[in-house]
Amino acid sequence: MSDGLNVNGVRVLAAALDRRAQEALVADLREVARSAPFRNPVTAGGKRMSVQMTAAGRFGWVSDRRGYRYEPRQCDGAEWPAIPARLLKIWHTHLPSAKEPQSCLINYYGENTKMGMHQDNDEADLSHPVLSLSLGDEALFRVGSNERGGKTATVWLKSGDIAILEGQARMAYHGIERIRFKSSSLLPRGGRLNVTMRVVR
Repeated sequence: MSDGLNVNGVRVLAAALDRRAQEALVADLREVARSAPFRNPVTAGGKRMSVQMTAAGRFGWVSDRRGYRYEPRQCDGAEWPAIPARLLKIWHTHLPSAKEPQSCLINYYGENTKMGMHQDNDEADLSHPVLSLSLGDEALFRVGSNERGGKTATVWLKSGDIAILEGQARMAYHGIERIRFKSSSLLPRGGRLNVTMRVVR
């Protein structure tokens, strides 16, 4: 298996999934969204995020005026749907020695949507990797170091690409600067789905 492209320590596997596999995953994610609808979360400061989010697995990531955290249930009290089997297979294929993921976060980026530089640090054990999968429109992915500020590197993530944050890069600051809206035909209305799987506890 290729080590992929190294972007400030983050391993990017270009074209890891073909079109047929991508379409099957989009269908799976639509099923997830039927049980756990997408929402635009509010930050602790009261600002509504432009990204729409939902989740699958034992835990979903929640953001509101109380802060950022993982919760075992949705805001209406319902459990999160199970992580689709096809996604679990991708995790085990690329991270064969890793613990089973407990959360699968699904973000939808529409036109003019972005995600600021941040660390994935709400998990209890930060030694476990994070696997991120891109579906749909291309996105400019920026990766920094483990400290805020400093030198960064960018790469355009395309539909079917996988990014893995592990080892020294597990705590790298990263974000999405912008997307090329309608650059992919995978999602009929355009936009990008970003799926990230991780171990929470």
